[in-house]
Amino acid sequence: SAYVCQSCGHSAARWFGRCAACGEWNTCVEERPQAPDSRREHLTVSPRAQLQPITQVDDQDHERLQIGISEFDRVLGGGIMPGSVVLVGGDPGIGKSTLLLQMAGQLAASDFRIAYISAEESPAQIRLRAGRLGALCESLHVMAETSLAAILDQLRSASPLAVVIDSIQTIYMPELESAPGSVTQVRECAARLVYLAKESGIPTFLVGHVTKEGTVAGPRVLEHLVDTVLYLEGERHHHFRILRAAKNRFGSTNEIGIFEMRDQGLIEVSNPSKLLLAERAEGVSGSAIVCSMEGTRPLLIEIQALVSRSSFGYPQRVATGIDAKRLSIIIAVLEKRCGHDLSSEDIFVNVVGGIRLDEPAVDMGVGLAIISSFRNKPIDAKTVAIGEVGLGGEIRPVNQIDRRVAEARSLGFEQCLVARSNLQGWKRPEGMEVVGVGGMEAVEALAFGSS
Repeated sequence: SAYVCQSCGHSAARWFGRCAACGEWNTCVEERPQAPDSRREHLTVSPRAQLQPITQVDDQDHERLQIGISEFDRVLGGGIMPGSVVLVGGDPGIGKSTLLLQMAGQLAASDFRIAYISAEESPAQIRLRAGRLGALCESLHVMAETSLAAILDQLRSASPLAVVIDSIQTIYMPELESAPGSVTQVRECAARLVYLAKESGIPTFLVGHVTKEGTVAGPRVLEHLVDTVLYLEGERHHHFRILRAAKNRFGSTNEIGIFEMRDQGLIEVSNPSKLLLAERAEGVSGSAIVCSMEGTRPLLIEIQALVSRSSFGYPQRVATGIDAKRLSIIIAVLEKRCGHDLSSEDIFVNVVGGIRLDEPAVDMGVGLAIISSFRNKPIDAKTVAIGEVGLGGEIRPVNQIDRRVAEARSLGFEQCLVARSNLQGWKRPEGMEVVGVGGMEAVEALAFGSS
């Protein structure tokens, strides 16, 4: 027997109370090794497998399968690669099953046979949801099953074009003594499904639950087994959802897909910048517009800041949508380089729309929003701030400045504040005033005047 941590997959020869790898308590479960006969099918070598010179390998690209949902195709790298295995993770209730059922309906509408296998819902429940999403089609085949052996038998006999497994934590192999969702079950079930996908060329989508730490439940080896790992992010009580690739062997990991949750399911957002700025209130202090690059797509997003006198002695620093440590650095720069006394102020910063911003190109906008709320002076509604703030208060250049400015121009903005170094090497669009600044003091003077 082996004692395995159900949180991280660490194995030991004897029982332990606290895992030596991840530090979790009471996650140790005794598991017996799998019998050799039960692994024989998985270990069988294909007769086509042989060593050959790499120069003789066919380099012709596989033709990707277009889903018909452009935001989904974008994140996958241009469509579904034949034989690929995609793991889709996300918080409970975020819309994983909804998105994959919509995808299955789109493919089935083109007379492709699609298998949707659910271990959590009955066929009647899937049909009710498919009717609401407009995914009812004769080519969409559903099955409610938890036994992996029965699932593999059905897939081999039906030979569908694509498979959806919802979810990987609820299916099990009867020959293993551990419970469904354990490390052994998840690892072995995923390995069998990956083997089937590579052998038959059937693309397979696996739904994975997310733990409270924000990672896919089960061992990290699950993410190593698959070709692509997608995360569906967003607040449960907010209508925006973001599909982001954490790993992609057949495409970029910088692309994101944006969806809006409605009664009809997840509706793709073709122009997210316009939608994110639709309810912006003009003439209000503490609001600034920034431009963030998500892969090849520029997004114009509103940053809101609220600065108020602290009544409890210890000022609060609350950041929603940006890194809290980055916010602390920007506040320190405003105090040291711009002369603002923020030591006794509560500062709250929020990214509108539930978007998470990680790149430093939004630093200038965050600083402007804080100054605007602190001085109670609104920023010009037609101004966009793009630039990284250094520890010396200088504004540093960012990449793809031409695409950012062009996006701002297309949405009717008239002025763009950028780093001085970004003014060289590209042609600025007509009708847009692009102003180069050297530091946060110059930015504040341009936005609010010298007073």
